Amino acid sequence: MIVTQPFVSGKYLIGGKWIQSNKTAKVINPADINEVVGEVALCTKEEVNKAIEVAATAYESWSRSELNDRVDRMKSAAKEIKSLVEENVTLLVRENGKVLVEAKKDLLRCVDVMIETADELLEWWKPEPLHGNQKVQIRKRSRGVTAVISPWNSPMILTFKRVIPAILTGNTVVVKPATNCPLTIMTFLKVVASYFPDGVINIVTGSGSVVGDVLCSDPRVRTISFVGSTETGKDIMRAASGTVKNLYMELGGNDAAIILPGANLDTEMIKKLRFGVLRAAGQVCSAIKRIYVHESKYDELVEKLTKEFQRVKVGNGIQPDVEMGPLNNKSQFEYVKGLIDRAEKAGATVITGGIQLDPDSWDDGYYILPTIVTGATQESEIVRSEQFGPVIPILTFADTKEAIKLANDSEFGLRASVWTEDESVAIQLADLLEAGAVFHNNHTVFQDLHLDFPGHKESGLSRETRHCGLELYADSYGLGN
Repeated sequence: MIVTQPFVSGKYLIGGKWIQSNKTAKVINPADINEVVGEVALCTKEEVNKAIEVAATAYESWSRSELNDRVDRMKSAAKEIKSLVEENVTLLVRENGKVLVEAKKDLLRCVDVMIETADELLEWWKPEPLHGNQKVQIRKRSRGVTAVISPWNSPMILTFKRVIPAILTGNTVVVKPATNCPLTIMTFLKVVASYFPDGVINIVTGSGSVVGDVLCSDPRVRTISFVGSTETGKDIMRAASGTVKNLYMELGGNDAAIILPGANLDTEMIKKLRFGVLRAAGQVCSAIKRIYVHESKYDELVEKLTKEFQRVKVGNGIQPDVEMGPLNNKSQFEYVKGLIDRAEKAGATVITGGIQLDPDSWDDGYYILPTIVTGATQESEIVRSEQFGPVIPILTFADTKEAIKLANDSEFGLRASVWTEDESVAIQLADLLEAGAVFHNNHTVFQDLHLDFPGHKESGLSRETRHCGLELYADSYGLGN
């Protein structure tokens, strides 16, 4: 298949100029590894340094720009971005592996981020008076250059939720997309960047050991916003410590779902559980990765969830009837396959479901069918690890005290869920769970873009936000007399 590569293929953006890299790597379609979707530039340390230099220079004037001007630019950019969704949704599917429905939602949600964050800016930026014997105001100001380091699993929304509030609060950004799927991000940010002064948005790509290290250690970078693994997050913290940067990091998760005796495992609940496990083929930080079910509900849950998994259509996300696509890359595919194989060898029972839509081309993609693992223990690798794939271990508990202990027995603490008809019980358990957010009879994301909650323990480093993330990219200072 011959496909025209996007304009951004093999290029990087510095100071409003798209520059062709001397060294590139291929971006592969995970649904068909024989298809090259485009190329990604492998930037050098010198090129990353240049991007930071340009961003630092642009910051001097952009930080003093009028708020209304920033809002107008963002809303104009949002209109054009919305008009490009339909023609670019297949690009995201081809480089990421998402199904069309999920990919389109991601792109439209990026438009929402632009509009809602711009709407929030003017009111949020107003000085806040403090009452007392002295006249004091809390005022806000921009911080400097922001490095946005994006993941490959949900590259669009997780990039836009960081870039947009950063530039609206008067910062400039250097964005590092994941090398596995940078093309859609860059295609859309190309448009956004055209509405802002040169140097406000810069994009460099390449390995973390080159690009990431420079971004994290350079003193001109004042904020690092990162989404990715906990281990990489620890590396970033070490690199950033020399210049005491502001860090906003969404890291790994091993989310627990607790099914209580009072849960109603009807069709709707089972579908919500399936979605909580299999959304984006399980490649979601806040997906369900462990299920603890009361022993009285165990047989019912396994039977019903197995039947639900068996109906899932797996294949190339370009096809409109596909419900789950492939894993994004070879490394993740081999990791998840290894977890399943080792669990089975250790004595667990592996139940595989799903429908292969194209059996003849199945081995051309990084496909794994929806999988349930029973008979594992709390100490099993597949229970303790963040699988990041379409596989879920199911364990039992005898009472709620045990359930809470098992759920909290992890270094992670991103999200959790409690499943019961008794909301008061769910609230009581939520207070005991070590997670940044707890859902009742669901395991999803916050639909309100104003809201976000950080993970606990090794799942993140930031604070909860109620203003589209604007709080994370501006400093407050006091003005008194």
